[in-house]
Amino acid sequence: MHRTALAIRVSLALAISAFMLPAVAQQRFPSSAGDLVVETVASGLEHPWGLAFLPDRRMLVTERPGRLRLVSASGEISRPITGVPNVVARGQGGLLDVVLDPNFAQNRTLYLSFAEPRAGGNGTSVAKARLSANGTALEGLNVIFRQSPAINSNMHFGSRLVFDRTGALFVTVGDRYSQRDQAQNPANHIGKLLRISPDGGPAPGNPKKEGWAPEIWSIGHRNVQGAALHPETGQLWTAEHAARGGDEINTPKAGRNYGWPVITYGIDYSGAKIGEGTSKPGMEQPLFYWDPSIAPSGAAFYTGDVWPAWKNSLFVGALAGQMLVRLSTKGEAVTGEERLLAGLGERIRDVRQGPDGFLYLLSDDEKGKVLRVKPAR
Repeated sequence: MHRTALAIRVSLALAISAFMLPAVAQQRFPSSAGDLVVETVASGLEHPWGLAFLPDRRMLVTERPGRLRLVSASGEISRPITGVPNVVARGQGGLLDVVLDPNFAQNRTLYLSFAEPRAGGNGTSVAKARLSANGTALEGLNVIFRQSPAINSNMHFGSRLVFDRTGALFVTVGDRYSQRDQAQNPANHIGKLLRISPDGGPAPGNPKKEGWAPEIWSIGHRNVQGAALHPETGQLWTAEHAARGGDEINTPKAGRNYGWPVITYGIDYSGAKIGEGTSKPGMEQPLFYWDPSIAPSGAAFYTGDVWPAWKNSLFVGALAGQMLVRLSTKGEAVTGEERLLAGLGERIRDVRQGPDGFLYLLSDDEKGKVLRVKPAR
């Protein structure tokens, strides 16, 4: 009788465990387009930061401590790819974004942004390399751009990379936290949006303004960690960290001043006022802002057919907010906000649309994940 009762209890426990497994692997959340399912594709990545899909649907994923991995659609994680640059893996620094060359299918070229150690401190840099045919190494790595000047700080590297439709590369760089007033100095790269050519020089079409460094597109930025091109207009949209309150969505235009730290809708972490107020002639207003802050990071416009009602929505990850935000857009206006995946309990570092039309997220954690967002069936 004892052995029979034990067998029954074991069988029941196994049945319950088997029943519960899908709830662990998949979490369900409501949305305006129907329930969503969040699946874990891969886990065990140390503070993953940037994600790019290869033509064969594998993913390149950066880990902030200085590793680059290949992740298959089934979740297999490669050994670290060799040949990555040396990074400052402290504070917010490390290996950050990754983007494919527009002609990657022919030249296997990619670009990485990272916090680079330098004499006198560190700064955001951009490197160019080729991914080897077997996907195990970077070849011919060359640092093509260095933010100047170097600063002794482990904060506010910015660091999203986005190619525009002309083949120029937008690079977001932060104000390095301790140097925020320099965001208004157009002679340097602190707190700016930059636009460079694929070889690292100033891109054709940049504003030619007296006193402006030639790589600068716009000034007055604090720490842009989300950036994406609008699928219809080709205009760059950015998501920018403020301090306490005042995270911004902007559409930066050539030669414009976006105000930081003279104008902001936020206050300092101490509670003190920052700057002169929320507006000033000659400085641009954000399209949209959050107060309190959500700490936006990673952004992608949706262009797929899985959620037709969400076409041209901008999806933004939230670190402090631990959610995914959908902003509906019309032209250069934000027409609505929907907060998704509340309760997921993950700091969302990056957002990408996959070739399957689903959304893919990176969670920022010591054991970070690649997550896939799908409609519930």
